[in-house]
Amino acid sequence: MSNLNTMITGTGSYIPTVTIKNSEFTKQTFFEKDHTKVDRPGEITVNQFRDITGIAERRWVSEDLNTSDIAAIAAEEAINSAGIDRETIDQIIVAHNFGNVLKGTIQTDVLPCLAARVKNILKIRNPSCIAYDIIFGCPGWLQGVIQAHSYITSGMARRCLVIGSETLSRVSDKYDRDTMIFSDGAGATIVEGVESEEKKGVLSTAATTNSVDELYYLYLGKSNAPESDPNVRYIKMHGRKIYEFSLSNVPVAMKKALDSSGVPVEQVKKILIHQANEKMDEAIVKRFYKMFGMRPDISGIMPMNIEKLGNSSVATIPTLYDMIMKGTLPDHTIDKGDIIIFASVGAGMHINAVVYRQ
Repeated sequence: MSNLNTMITGTGSYIPTVTIKNSEFTKQTFFEKDHTKVDRPGEITVNQFRDITGIAERRWVSEDLNTSDIAAIAAEEAINSAGIDRETIDQIIVAHNFGNVLKGTIQTDVLPCLAARVKNILKIRNPSCIAYDIIFGCPGWLQGVIQAHSYITSGMARRCLVIGSETLSRVSDKYDRDTMIFSDGAGATIVEGVESEEKKGVLSTAATTNSVDELYYLYLGKSNAPESDPNVRYIKMHGRKIYEFSLSNVPVAMKKALDSSGVPVEQVKKILIHQANEKMDEAIVKRFYKMFGMRPDISGIMPMNIEKLGNSSVATIPTLYDMIMKGTLPDHTIDKGDIIIFASVGAGMHINAVVYRQ
C-alpha cells in the first residue's frame, strides 16, 4: 500500500558574513537587570559565558539586509536544492519573532507579513500560493514543519516552503551579558507530500504551550543600563528559569513523539536540537536517554554549530540540518533511512518535537 509521506526534499540557509568574536565584548560595560554594574574584568565575563554556552563567535547581518531578505536567500537555495518549479509551492510559512527591524530603529515591521515579502522577492506569481508568518518563539520553524505536515496529510497542500529567519542583533541590549548569545541567520526547507511504499518523513509530532508562570521567561524589556529609555525595549530572558524549565519538559516531549512513532530509541541516529546553549542542550539530551535507562555518548548523536554561529532562534535547526545535508558539518552525516529527532524550546514557553525518517 502506498503512503503519503511528508518529506523534506530541499534545504537552504543563509549564514551572515559579519563575524563577531567573543573578544569584541571584553571592553563592553555590562549591567545587571537591577542596573548595577557588572564589576569584574571583561575577560572573566566572556570566558564564563563561553564555558556555559559553548559560543566562541556569532554571525550578524550586514546593515543592508533584513530578516525577510535573508529568508528569501535561504529559500532560493532550498528551491534549487529540491529542483522544483517555485510556482508549484502551495504555502510559504515564515517563522520569526521580531519581523524586519531596520538598523538603528526601534520598531518591528510585519506589515505586510514577511512570507508575502519573501514570495515577492522570489517572484512567485501564483495567487494560490498562500504566504503567512508564524510567531512561536525559537520552535517556530519546527512548528511550521508540523503545520505543513498537517496541511499535506489533510490534502489542503502538497508542497510548502518553511523558513526560519531572525536578526536578533537588531533587538539586543549591548549592556546585557545575555546579548552575547544571540545571532542572526536563516534556514529554509521544501516540505512536500511524497508517495512511497515505505513510511518515512514525518513519523510523529509533539508540542506544548506552557504560559502560566513560564510566560515571561523570555520577554521584551528596557535596557540594563542605568537611566535607559523605558520606551525602548530589547529581548530579555531569565536564563536559569529557562534552563530548569527546558531540562524538565523538553525530554518529555521528545519521548512522547518517539513513543508515538513506534521507533525504538536505539534506532535514533541524530537529535537536532535548537542551538540555545551547549550545556543546556547536552543536559536535555542526556535526560531524554536517561528516561530509557540509557547513557550513550551523545557527541555523535547531537550535532552542534552554536560554537561558530551562536543562537539564531528559529534559524538554528534548519541551518544545522542544511549544513549536515550539504556535508559542511564535520563528523556528522544523515543517510537514507536514518531516524532523526528534531526538538526545540522557546518563548511562550513553547516546546515541540518531530520524529523523522530520512
